[in-house]
Amino acid sequence: MNATRTLATARRVLLQLRHDPRTIALLLLVPVLLLVLLHYVYDADRGAFDFIGSSLLGIFPMVTMFLVTSIATLRERTSGTLERLMTMPLGRGDLIAGYALAFGVLAVAQAGLATGVALWFLDLDIAGSPWLLLLVALLNALLGTALGLFVSAFAASEFQAVQFMPAMIFPQLLLCGLFAPRDSMQPLLEYASNVLPMSYAVDGMTEVLRHPDVTGDFTRDVIVVASVALGVLALGAATLRRRTA
Repeated sequence: MNATRTLATARRVLLQLRHDPRTIALLLLVPVLLLVLLHYVYDADRGAFDFIGSSLLGIFPMVTMFLVTSIATLRERTSGTLERLMTMPLGRGDLIAGYALAFGVLAVAQAGLATGVALWFLDLDIAGSPWLLLLVALLNALLGTALGLFVSAFAASEFQAVQFMPAMIFPQLLLCGLFAPRDSMQPLLEYASNVLPMSYAVDGMTEVLRHPDVTGDFTRDVIVVASVALGVLALGAATLRRRTA
């Protein structure tokens, strides 16, 4: 990997996104608006809002970054941009790291804005540090970016890329413990939830919600989410040669 090439790739992606205000609005404003809506839905039950709101601070970045990354990467695959880039002295690692860095910048803005609004305007009550919430949100955004890069290799159109979301995201959403405790599920579903990364993201947010200090479980959750994200990024890099050869 070359730092100059990675930064150049990240800059190119950010310049492209700058000319797409709808995508920026999707990334920055939609999570905030949904949190505000959730705040009023649970206006009479502050405890429920604290639990669900803190969990969604980790889930929203994953979902939105998955959508944006999969569509943006697929557009470059189908337009021939990636093919041209791969004929240059640009390694697959440089390309993937550049994309991850560019979308990581957006993830920082998204997670920071949503976390700030939740804590200081919607009165989300947590026992731990807001920085820990932000850390889990950023790792989830990286995971969403990695999944988006990976699935873009298997979609032939932007519509197909969107169709991957029910397959990749919705099962995790149902099994992550947001709607029911994971240990109360059927054994097969509980086992499945134990191997899905979103479960650990929600668990990490719950640890911050309930504990003032960093716990061993929180450390485990962060390591699992980060490891899965890096692993999927590596798989995403492996797909570039096949689709751009």
